[in-house]
Amino acid sequence: MPNDKSHIMKSVATVSTWTAVSRVLGFVREILMAQFFGTSLASSAFVVAFTVPNLFRRLFGEGALSAAFIPVFTETQETAGNDEAWRLANRIGSMLVVLLSSVVLVGITVISLQMNSGDVDVNGKSMMVLSLLRIMAPYMVCICLVALCMAVLNSCSDYTTPAATPVVLNIIWIITLLFVCPEFGDTKESRIYGVAWGVLVAGLVQVLIQLPALLRQGYRPRLTLAWKDARAWQVIGLMAPVAVGLGLTQMNVMIDRLLAMHIAEWAPSAINYADRLIYLPLGVFATAMGTVLLPTFSRQSAQKDPGAICQTLNDSLRHLLFIMMPASMGLLVLARPVIELVYEWPNGAFDSESAKLTARALMMYAPGLLVFSIYKVVTPVFFALKDTRTPVIVGALVVGLNLGLNLAIVFTSVIPVEWKHAGLACTTVLSSLICSIVLAVILHRRLGNPGWARIANSLLRSLLCAVAMAVVVWRVYQAMPQSPDKLSQVLAVVVSIGIGIVFYFGLTRFVCRSEQDELRKALRPRSK
Repeated sequence: MPNDKSHIMKSVATVSTWTAVSRVLGFVREILMAQFFGTSLASSAFVVAFTVPNLFRRLFGEGALSAAFIPVFTETQETAGNDEAWRLANRIGSMLVVLLSSVVLVGITVISLQMNSGDVDVNGKSMMVLSLLRIMAPYMVCICLVALCMAVLNSCSDYTTPAATPVVLNIIWIITLLFVCPEFGDTKESRIYGVAWGVLVAGLVQVLIQLPALLRQGYRPRLTLAWKDARAWQVIGLMAPVAVGLGLTQMNVMIDRLLAMHIAEWAPSAINYADRLIYLPLGVFATAMGTVLLPTFSRQSAQKDPGAICQTLNDSLRHLLFIMMPASMGLLVLARPVIELVYEWPNGAFDSESAKLTARALMMYAPGLLVFSIYKVVTPVFFALKDTRTPVIVGALVVGLNLGLNLAIVFTSVIPVEWKHAGLACTTVLSSLICSIVLAVILHRRLGNPGWARIANSLLRSLLCAVAMAVVVWRVYQAMPQSPDKLSQVLAVVVSIGIGIVFYFGLTRFVCRSEQDELRKALRPRSK
């Protein structure tokens, strides 16, 4: 077990490092998006349109494909050898490419007919959303191939190449914003189309950079129509429920964006900018850990070792909560300063009003760092057990709850318009919390107690330290010179966060010593 724990944390560190690079570049990308487009109609239309191809990124890149493919692929490697595993990968890839290419062609045709039918206002929101969606639709096929390559490499314990791949999207996006968009015109509404084309190009490049790593592993991608394979259909069978569940979730996200557009033209952009800030620590730690845990849980499941699964789950939850607790509290108390520092620049389209609205959404999202992290650790256990139905059923019920709460928030007159988008963020966190609790209870009944008392004890001690840290961070920030110039903002936020980090880890040395020691031991290089 110590070796397994060390391997997991070192792999998480590798994925986290590359994810951190990607998130930092994503920050730069969002800063530029805020400067060029702010919370304008062009920005909101892009957010809504990108939700559709982003659905397939979430579906294949972070969900259904990996959850269904990795356990079967890993089992095939152990029982039938690598050659059979490569054949399985080619069959799955061929099936998905054919299916998604057909969906894209039909989708583009329908969108084109709709745009030319005269039923859509040429100068309205709908036309801009549909035009952007038509450009980005082929990105769905690209991200499917990227996800399959990443799943194969992760199964072969190559986490570096898949983790580094998302960096490409952000680099190309940044280059597009700086050098390509100005060639599309002088208005926000014309330049946003350059971003859409940049997304499509980035998808193609992401596919190509996976190939060298795959070839080194011995995998030779081929298109095949020989789909009569029991293992391939087992993957599809496992994948279908997850796809339905994630489809429901992402459909709910789409409805949220449309409801936000109903609130005001600025609302989808404000929610999106806040969401990006949440995904920096979430992607660096929680998503990275979930990526590593799925193959680990799959191997433990194949070895019929529920005790090992429970121990890995216990360690992972405690370590992740120990890291994410201060991040959550820090974003909660420094929401407005962080938003101003990141997005509000002189002469940019993102002004003080945009900062205020985005900060409100970020404050509601901040507790979600803990909730989303728990979900990303718990769900891989079900996938490793080849149970993709349970998370879907639970998720579908929670999606319905979330949709009902969102409709109540949008159409009630009690909540001010300027706070309704923050209410949408709050219901997302609440729904995810309920989903995580239900899934954890089900796991307890199936595998036994993974040590909830120890996890709860660790959570409370980390919370105590994080609350104390938040007080210190806020007092330090208030004591710093307050000035609108960017250098003063950077100094105030960085010093406050730096002192907060030192205070948290100093305090947890006495209150959460076991968590600190375990993390240090897991990440320490082992001598030969």
